[in-house]
Parts: sequence; C-alpha cells; structure tokens
Amino acid sequence: MKQRDAGSAPALGDRVAYVIIQAMKGAAAYEKSEDPLYVLENNVPIDTKYYLENQLSKPLMRIFEPILGEKAASLLSGDHTRTIRIATPSIGGLMKFAVKTVTCMGCKTPLRANNSKDKNGAVCDNCRPKIGELYHKQVTTLSDLQVRFSRLWTQCQRCQGSLHQDVLCTSKDCPIFYMRKKAQKDVEDAGDTLDRFDVDGW
Repeated sequence: MKQRDAGSAPALGDRVAYVIIQAMKGAAAYEKSEDPLYVLENNVPIDTKYYLENQLSKPLMRIFEPILGEKAASLLSGDHTRTIRIATPSIGGLMKFAVKTVTCMGCKTPLRANNSKDKNGAVCDNCRPKIGELYHKQVTTLSDLQVRFSRLWTQCQRCQGSLHQDVLCTSKDCPIFYMRKKAQKDVEDAGDTLDRFDVDGW
C-alpha cells in the first residue's frame, strides 16, 4: 500500500482491513493479504477456499453435526459442490508472453483484424446480424447497474445527512462503502463494453 500510494498508506498502529487473495501455493498469509479496495478495483481473485475452510466450515459443522451426525462433513465437499479455478499469476513466468484478447460479445471468439472489421469492436462477422439484440442487452445491463449504484449512492447520502451533496464517506468499516465502490466499477466496466459497439458504423 505504501509503494502504491504513500499518502494513503496506514501508519504504525493503525487498524488495517484486508482480504486473503489467491496466490502461489505455500505462500504465507501476510503475502496473500491485500487491501480490499485495491482488490475490488483491480478484479484480484479472492481465495474463497481459505474463507470456506478457516471461517465458515467450523461454525457450520457446529450447527449441522447434531442434526446430520457424520454426514455433516459431506456438506462442504463432494459431487454436489462446484469448484471454479481462476489462473492467478499476472506477472512473471509464462504470463510475460500472454496477450489479452478482445472477444466477440455474441460467440466469445477472439476478435482479430482478419475476421472482423475492427479488432476492438463488439462482434465478429458471423454475429453482426444480431448486433442490435446484443447492443440492447448491454444497454439494459448498464441501466440496471446504474440503478443499483444510484440506490447505494442515495443510501450513503442519507447516512451523511444530505441528499444534495456528494458522498464524502470513506469508512472502510461500512459494508455499503464496498458495495457502492463495486457498483461504481461495474457501471464503468459496462460503459466500456458498450463503447465497443460502433453505432455509427451499423
């Protein structure tokens, strides 16, 4: 945090909020600790397995063991559970050679200069006939996200006592703060996706 922004870094003795993120196998807890706001703004994957094993499993077992007995252990593992793996390294090793590719909004194929009029566009040539439908879907998504953000913004305005001023609150102890920041980022990302549609070129 100090390397990224020395002005907003915590001082000695300050209480610091953190989340555990996915990292290399065998990494120490302090190496996997990260600022929640940085994680939110940069889409850093959280180590869900850590939270399940260290914070949720024991309380859940205390609740369900008297009811289910030995079968309670199978609640958190087995065929009915689903695991999603996300590649975490973003620098070093083979990631030096990785190139981020824009994909088609319809069929998710990579957009390249040879199969689309615009490699940064929204759709490939095969999905061009349904570009109107895809554009409408993205506009609806953006509208829904804007409504969610405005409701959270209004909630923060009510909390600070005025509906006519910008929200100045930066309380990292408040769950609404993170929800508002996440909603704001979702709106920005959806807006960037919408900008990929070349409406003038239809």
